This record gives sequence, structure tokens and C-alpha cells, in this order.
Amino acid sequence: MSARGLLGSDEPLATRYDLALVDLDGVAYRGHEPIDGAAEGLAQARAAGMRLVFVTNNASREPETVADQLTGLDIPTRADEVMTAAQAAAELLATRVEPGASVLVVGGAGLHTAVRAKGYRVVGSADDEPVAVVQGFAPDLGWSDLAEAAYAVQRGAWHVASNLDLSLPTARGFAPGNGSLVGAVRAATGVEPASAGKPSPTMYRLAVARAGAAAPLVVGDRLDTDLAGARAGDMPGLHVLTGVSTARDAVLAAPGERPHYLAADLRALLVPHPEPVVDGGWWVCRDAAARVVDGGLELRGTPVDPVDLVRAACAAAWDAVDTGAPLDAASVPELG
Repeated sequence: MSARGLLGSDEPLATRYDLALVDLDGVAYRGHEPIDGAAEGLAQARAAGMRLVFVTNNASREPETVADQLTGLDIPTRADEVMTAAQAAAELLATRVEPGASVLVVGGAGLHTAVRAKGYRVVGSADDEPVAVVQGFAPDLGWSDLAEAAYAVQRGAWHVASNLDLSLPTARGFAPGNGSLVGAVRAATGVEPASAGKPSPTMYRLAVARAGAAAPLVVGDRLDTDLAGARAGDMPGLHVLTGVSTARDAVLAAPGERPHYLAADLRALLVPHPEPVVDGGWWVCRDAAARVVDGGLELRGTPVDPVDLVRAACAAAWDAVDTGAPLDAASVPELG
């Protein structure tokens, strides 16, 4: 696998990789609405032999609820094809806490279910002397919930967060995510929590083990969680441009957040992916090219596939940065 650059594939990703670890919001759907090409791409990927596990930092919902939503959007899904941050947090708990111990759960129904399923006694107060606090997002969490978590952590309970996403997308815009709520407890206690969700690769590794896969592919829309988790777990990552992180974000991505593949949407699972190559000082991807000169990104070509220009731009920008050359972010336009 390339340490820092884009990969190419002469065959469709659905046949090159045996398992897709697919993010939800921004990839399979947007809020409660379908995303163009998502159902088609996933159905045809399954038909080609690729298995799917939907991996989400959302810890508030049960896997069955997630599966029902996907099925309602013409993406037939079983509950055992969903891996939530709640399940990952419970697995992380089990690395240090014996079954039967008391755990304070601050979060939604999915987190309560996952913790109980691992054999822990769920309590609701710091006065119950929990040995750990597990915190996940739920829209009805309030000050008293965060206060109980802070009291318990101050008394020595291990603080485990389902994920550290600072924001989450809603129909009205971006709202505070679990990371913002965890930050309140961190600020009150001075204790840094352990995290089970992306960008930690914990969920990916659990999903791969569950599926018995040999060649997994991470599919996501956020560089700082989905694709950073892929890099951290040494797994190839496909960045689809249907969600949070843009094509420009990919060009400017830090090494630990860079995707290995780029695509407009999930139909990209069904086609080969070109790899940019150097030609006469330009990074060329089919009929698109890019280079960095005196810190400025230059683009050339009007490709049939607009993503080819993004691929070429990423290759040129990343090569410049990694070899110590300057790159003026202002020279990178919106792409795609």
C-alpha cells in the first residue's frame, strides 16, 4: 500500500476488496434522504461479491434501527451488518473492566444495550461507584448527565467516549457532536478520555474480524474521522464526495487523513480507478494534469470524469508538501 499517495486499481474496487466498511451519513444517506447512486452502487457491489458492514460513530441508535433505515432507502441491511460506536465502546471497556462491574452510561439506547450485552451493570449515578463512564451522543442529554459523568471521573472512573466528533450534520446544519459534550467533562475533570470511535481504527478492526475479511476497504466522506481511521488502521480508504469533506479538503489533507481513492459517489465501487503518474513535471491522471510551481497549484485539462482533476491535484499537492516544497492553500480552488 502507498504510504502517502493515491492508489490505482485496474479492476473495480468491488472485486479487488472483499469487504467495504461503509460510513452512513454523507455516504449511504444524507440525514433521512437518499444519496444519488448509493443504493445502486452498494447493490451492484454486493452482486459482485463484496460484503458490506456499515460503520458509524453514532452511538445513540440500535443496530436494528440503523438497518431498518437503510432498508427503507433501498439498501437492504441486516442488523449484524451494522457496527456502531456503542458496540466498539463496549468492546474497549472489556479490555480493562471485568464483566459484572458497574458502569455509568451517559448516552442513548444503543449505548445502554451494547454495555449491558457485554455483561456490565449499568448505573445512573456517580454515587453508585462505577468503575467506568461510557459516554456517547444522545439528543436529550443535559447538564445533569454531564455532571454525573464528571463526578464519577473525578473519583477515578475510567472515561471512555464512543467517539470524539465535535459536530454532527442535521437538517438545519451542523450541531454539537459527542466530542463537544465529552469536552465539557474533560474540561471539568482534566482527564483525557479513551475513544472507541473513528478516527481510532477500533471499529474497523472489530468489523473486519466479525466478517472474517482479508481485504477490507474503508468508505467515508470525512477525512478527519473515516479516512484518518483508515490510515491509522493501515487500510485503504475511499473518499466519496457526497458528504462533509470536499475535493479541496482532500487536496489540502494532512498525511494522516489522506484517502487512497477518490470518487464522486458509491458507484465508484463498480469501476477501475486510475493512478496519477508523473509526466514532464506534471502529475497526470488520464486527460487531467496538475503541478505545483513556486507554491501555486496549476491545473490543466477538461476531463470527462471531473474526479480525475481532483486526483491529479492531490498527487501534485501531496508530492510538493511531502518533499518540503511550499503550497499556497489560496491557490487550491474548489474542485469536483
